[in-house]
Amino acid sequence: MKIAVPFAGGEVFQHFGHTEAFKLYEIEAGRVVSVEIVDTNGSGHEALAGFLSGLSVNVLLCGGIGGGAQAALSDAGIEICSGAEGDADAAVAAYLRGELQSAGVNCDHHHDHDEGEGCGSGCGGGCGGCHSMPSIEGPNVGKLCKTHYRGTLNDGTVFDSSYDRGEPLEFICGMGMMIRGYDEAVATMEVGQSVDIHLTPDQAYGYPDPRAIFTVEISQLPGSENLSVGENVVLYTGSGQPMPVKVTARDDSTITFDANHEMAGKELNFHIELVEVQ
Repeated sequence: MKIAVPFAGGEVFQHFGHTEAFKLYEIEAGRVVSVEIVDTNGSGHEALAGFLSGLSVNVLLCGGIGGGAQAALSDAGIEICSGAEGDADAAVAAYLRGELQSAGVNCDHHHDHDEGEGCGSGCGGGCGGCHSMPSIEGPNVGKLCKTHYRGTLNDGTVFDSSYDRGEPLEFICGMGMMIRGYDEAVATMEVGQSVDIHLTPDQAYGYPDPRAIFTVEISQLPGSENLSVGENVVLYTGSGQPMPVKVTARDDSTITFDANHEMAGKELNFHIELVEVQ
């Protein structure tokens, strides 16, 4: 999946039709694997739909957007989450965590603004909806970090360990590739340093959401007739984003899935060792 964000000065540019650049995020398995910034070359409003489609963009995170541009993007098969603001990287990370809700059409500049006028604060903080969490700060943000770690539950049970695998974990710090509490800890560490952290659910995998439990007709999901309660499988959203789920119930005609992370609602403890920063 590829996400595009109107971009200026590190933040979400608030008028989609007047943006001079997009920051593109390549997503694999729900994580950012690469980023690049592309110039719009003077394209504006509805013409940007074709521009983004040509870049194989699946999702647009933006601030203000008008009805015409939204319709053009919808026709191009691009999902829209409007009302985003602040740090672009943080907005993408929040989207990948499922924490953003689109504000819809929130910038009808042909009526609410003079032609050619930017949306400014009128569409920025005032639209509601898709607001991101504060960005992560620290000298390691945006850099490739290698860490060893051991994760335990409060009862001491080890649920994951890079030491056992014999290879450190590599990720770009502050890009939403890791749970927030882990990212925040590594952001300010020095190479060779080790820390022990305790994370509450809101710093880790969040709390169980009843809306993430859903039932579908087996006839509408080819292959589901062979699934059993307790199995873990991967479904895909309309935009191609993978969604790991667990089968929690089924009968002759329906099957129920739970998309909550298996660690949702749990407090986690990590021993983290920063091995290298590039």
